[in-house]
Amino acid sequence: MLAQPRPTDTTATHERLYRALRAQVMHGEMAPGQALTLRGLAKTFGVSMTPAREAVRRLVAEGAFSLSSSGRVATPELSADRIEELAALRALLEPELASRALPRAHFALIDRLAAINAANAEAVVKQDAVAYIRTNLEFHRTLYLRAQAPAMLAMTETVWLQLGPTMRALYARLQRREPPQHHRAILAALRAGDDPGLRLAIRTDVTQGLRHLAG
Repeated sequence: MLAQPRPTDTTATHERLYRALRAQVMHGEMAPGQALTLRGLAKTFGVSMTPAREAVRRLVAEGAFSLSSSGRVATPELSADRIEELAALRALLEPELASRALPRAHFALIDRLAAINAANAEAVVKQDAVAYIRTNLEFHRTLYLRAQAPAMLAMTETVWLQLGPTMRALYARLQRREPPQHHRAILAALRAGDDPGLRLAIRTDVTQGLRHLAG
């Protein structure tokens, strides 16, 4: 029998770099408008130019980076209209995902969400913006995975990716001192099996902060 082909080293390296950069952007580790170079990325991650180029190309396609005609790569600086559009997408997609997850929201899941929310509160106390954004998204993603709607979740994650640097700027502007109050409402609605209450809590949670930037 012929051996099954394995991914080349370049392919594996590209995938690792893509996932690392994607997480950095989504979790707000990069500021809006932060410029990057392929050479700089290759040096930072200890890879060749080819996987760096392929990773950036994928992230440009997902809206995580912009690419100018001169070849300049940067994280997006979103206009107020663009922020409003992405907030509207969150308000459409995420309540639906939560509603679909509700019938499968067993006690163990709710306990897991409460634990993530506690980590989120700890990040607020420590004024750790990246940990705050990461645990906030983990809270939502853990719930939405129960919806068993992979296409809808993929669209939602693309929105999160485009908003990542902006969420970091929002955190700095709000100077948050306490965890999102609407997470408690989300947990209460899950425990009560309250679909309208869950939809409202999700919609409010995902749009309230962004209004400070789009307004």
